[in-house]
Amino acid sequence: MVVLITVLVVVVLIGLILLAMSLHDVQQYERGVVFRFGRLLPNLRQPGLRTIRPIVDRMRKVSIQTEVLGVPAQGAITGDNVTVTVDAVVYFRVLDPVKALVNVHDYPSAVSQIAQTSLRSVIGRADLDTLLSDRDHVNAELKTVMDEPTEEPWGLRIERVEIKDIALPESMMRSMSKQAEAERERRARVIAAEGEFQASQRLTDAAATMANTPGALQLRLLQTVVDVSAEKNSTLVMPFPVEILRFFDRVAGDTATDGAGHAEPDTGPDARTGPVDENVPPDRPRLVHH
Repeated sequence: MVVLITVLVVVVLIGLILLAMSLHDVQQYERGVVFRFGRLLPNLRQPGLRTIRPIVDRMRKVSIQTEVLGVPAQGAITGDNVTVTVDAVVYFRVLDPVKALVNVHDYPSAVSQIAQTSLRSVIGRADLDTLLSDRDHVNAELKTVMDEPTEEPWGLRIERVEIKDIALPESMMRSMSKQAEAERERRARVIAAEGEFQASQRLTDAAATMANTPGALQLRLLQTVVDVSAEKNSTLVMPFPVEILRFFDRVAGDTATDGAGHAEPDTGPDARTGPVDENVPPDRPRLVHH
């Protein structure tokens, strides 16, 4: 009787152990790949509590979540012969668990290695300006290069590739700083010249308006006097019409012309009795002929 009870206890324990070995919990983000004596079974185990044959079957769970893989910093030479150090990050996930387990050994390490080689290859084809200014294009090209050897053969999808940092030599950084400073100075000069040009156009329009309206110049002159007097300083402003200067300028020009074409008038006592030239304008000195 004791022996029978012992045998039953042993059988029950063995049954419990085999039951525990046959039950597997598959998470929602996992898929189960079953091998029977090393041979792949066609059906994947979906999420939930799944059973397999104990001892003869072996299950491998593969996560289908998006995994993040950091690419170590890689030294490379750009298309314009500049040495840079670039590191990146790769986002990928498993599309076909069977291919990820059967066709490649340790697929995260394989993705890391192909990311490093692809990063050096893409940087070697791009110049420094493209690498710094058009990083989206470089990321897209890097993703395309990595997709080709991983998606179909390995059952992986490269969802995104991002270049994190680009380290430049110290001498190149100084040269780029000087170039940026020169570019900013050039833009400042162009903007200042454009402002002067626009101001000259507005002044030309204002001068034309004042020329058509004589009273506008006088009003502007009075406004200038008001602006100067508001400063409460000792400056004395004497408005002087420009027309008076133009009048004296015309008189001086006409006098010089008459002096070159006629003789000097007689300053003797009989000079006052000679005939007077009536053709001379009133604002010019009249010559007395004798």
